[in-house]
Amino acid sequence: MRLIKSVWNPTGRAAWQPAWPGFLALVSAAVAVSFGLSACENVASYTQPSLVRVIDASYIAPAVNVEVESTLLAANIGQGTITAYGTLPADASAKIDITAATGGATLVNTTGTLLAGHQHSVFLTDNGAAVNSYEVTILEDQQVAAAGGHSAFRFLNQAPKTGAIDVYMIPSGNTLANTIPLVSGLPVGGTAGYISFTSQTVTMVVTPTGVQTPKYTSQSLALTGGEVRTILIVDTQLTSNPPVEVFTANDVN
Repeated sequence: MRLIKSVWNPTGRAAWQPAWPGFLALVSAAVAVSFGLSACENVASYTQPSLVRVIDASYIAPAVNVEVESTLLAANIGQGTITAYGTLPADASAKIDITAATGGATLVNTTGTLLAGHQHSVFLTDNGAAVNSYEVTILEDQQVAAAGGHSAFRFLNQAPKTGAIDVYMIPSGNTLANTIPLVSGLPVGGTAGYISFTSQTVTMVVTPTGVQTPKYTSQSLALTGGEVRTILIVDTQLTSNPPVEVFTANDVN
C-alpha cells in the first residue's frame, strides 16, 4: 500500500500528502494504545482485605476493648457478644490486643493470621488452668452460603458446668426421643465445625452428652436453605432454668 502521493499546488511545487486520510489518526491511536499498555503494566496488584469480628465467651473478663493492628474492632463488650464483621488488611501476623474497657489494662495480647478474602472470628475465652488468664483463638469462618436446601451450623461449647453436650435439631412434628443428635459428645472448649443438614423448621435442643434431659430448648427455627450460623453455648450465671444460654451469629446472611 502506498502511504504518500505527490499532488500539484498553485505554487508549482510538489507537496507530499498522506495517501490515506486516516493515517495520522491511526498513528496517534497507536501511540495512545502503547502508552495505555505501559500504564497497565505499572498498576499495583490488589490484595483482598480480611473480614474480622469478635466473639466474647469469657466469664471472668471485665468489659473489654479489642484492637487488631491498632484498629478498634470492638469496644466495651462482654460475654455473649458477637460483633459484626469489620474490614482489615490481610496479615500473616496481625497483632491483637484485648484491654479492659475501663482503665485500659492489658488482659491478653497475641498475633494471628488474617487471610485475604476470608472471614475470621477473634474468639476470647478463659484459660481454666490459670486464674484470671485468657485465651484468644482465631477462627476461620465459612463465607459462602450453604448448599441449596441445606443449612450449615457450627457449635462452640463454652459451658463448663454443663460439661460435654449433645445438640439436636428436632424437625417439626418430631420429639427428642426419636431424633438423633446432630452433634454428640462435644467437650467443653470444643468446636464442632460447620455441619450441613437439610433445611426445614426445627427446634434446637442442647443436652448433657448421653442424657436426654434438655438444658436448652430454642424457639422454632424456620430454615429455608443457605443459612450459615455459629452457635455459642455457655452456662447461665444467674438462673438454673434454663441452665444453658445460646448466642447465635449469622456468618452468611
